[in-house]
Amino acid sequence: MDRAKLPPPNTFAGLSLVLDRVAERRDDSAWIAEQARSAQARYLLLDGAGEAFLQCDHERLRWLEISERERWLDDLPASLLGIAGEHPHFLLLLDDAARITALETALDARRASLRAAGLLLPAPEAGLFAYAKGLSHWQRETRYCTRCGFPLQLVAAGHRGQCTNPECGHLHFPRTDAAVIMLVEHEGACLLGRQASWPPGRYSTLAGFVEPGESLEDAVRREVAEESGVIVDEVHYHSSQPWPMPASLMVGFIATARSRQIIMRDHELEDARWFTPQQVVDGIADGSFVPSTALSVSYQLLAHWLQERAGLDLDALVAGGDSR
Repeated sequence: MDRAKLPPPNTFAGLSLVLDRVAERRDDSAWIAEQARSAQARYLLLDGAGEAFLQCDHERLRWLEISERERWLDDLPASLLGIAGEHPHFLLLLDDAARITALETALDARRASLRAAGLLLPAPEAGLFAYAKGLSHWQRETRYCTRCGFPLQLVAAGHRGQCTNPECGHLHFPRTDAAVIMLVEHEGACLLGRQASWPPGRYSTLAGFVEPGESLEDAVRREVAEESGVIVDEVHYHSSQPWPMPASLMVGFIATARSRQIIMRDHELEDARWFTPQQVVDGIADGSFVPSTALSVSYQLLAHWLQERAGLDLDALVAGGDSR
């Protein structure tokens, strides 16, 4: 395949190019402890809301060194994220508000959410933040066994929860909720919708969660029909994106509709309509059309479609520059 025609990496994607998750070593407690105490270890600190500590003067994560962990946070268990270069990367979770405030000063740091920092951080750090946020959410939300109700104990360097009931011992694994997100097209126009809570003029590709026993392609067809009444035939994969807000994987598609007939069947969307490339251009220019932020695969789906169908550069359109 011509690499020049491949879509650009989505935000938070591509982490495997820089990080080895070393899943095969997670049960080796002696090795994990050795890595956690090494001079090369780095620690990503998240607060109770899932916000990360960033450097005050730079758009970079404020990683803790081993000496800083031992000084302030030695009581916190560490979850292994993986190895990048020579550095073992670990996650620390801190819920104590007073300690969090004190650490901001001691570390000369500030806190930011994944949404706020995702486009500002270097891509590998954004991916690590997303990974850590997804893992930490599962750890906080999954504390009791779903079979017997006993408390869970984190094992495998924080990647599994084991029931503490000797008669049960059931293992729980981090869950990811699969969701489809799709740009639907028909003879030179694309289908976009908006929710009432969104900023004025914002339209996005349709999306929804995959149901049990459903293929991704069938989920695309069902969700489009449910939200807009539009019937979809062909469905082709585009790209995917981890979306730990709190625990989703967004799988992006380009789909083809049979017709442009829209029948709103529920109240999830305030509006759904078809846009030609020229209508997108004109809407961005006069402020009546606002695409999703570049953080989301939705933006990349629209950018890909505009480039393929009309030779338009969505980044340039949004920035107000030359679009061709």
